[in-house]
Amino acid sequence: QVQLVESGGGLVQAGGSLRSSCAASGFTFSDYAMGWYRQAPGKERELVAAISSGGFTSYADSVKGRFTISRDNAKNTLYLQMNSLKPEDTAVYYCAPVAYYSGSYYRANFGSWGQGTQVTVSS
Repeated sequence: QVQLVESGGGLVQAGGSLRSSCAASGFTFSDYAMGWYRQAPGKERELVAAISSGGFTSYADSVKGRFTISRDNAKNTLYLQMNSLKPEDTAVYYCAPVAYYSGSYYRANFGSWGQGTQVTVSS
């Protein structure tokens, strides 16, 4: 079955960097666009970055220029490099397969969410 295992979160001071990873299994990783979502306490889960199967990337305005999404299809792994972190980046970060439709990415309709990885940025 589909498994998504996120790792690499942690506690960092504002201005610092973290790199999160997502190990995917149970589906043909290279065939799918992938995305990183985050959910802060009391807020809805939001998509912050996506990468197509061909490597094209897109970002939410809130992280553009600071975060970089990448993938290694040989390792079935998705990455999120987070630089210049801000306290408002504090959230649990999740990865998921996504689908591109009518100009936007949406969570693909298979598999469950992983456990996520906590990112906490102190001021």
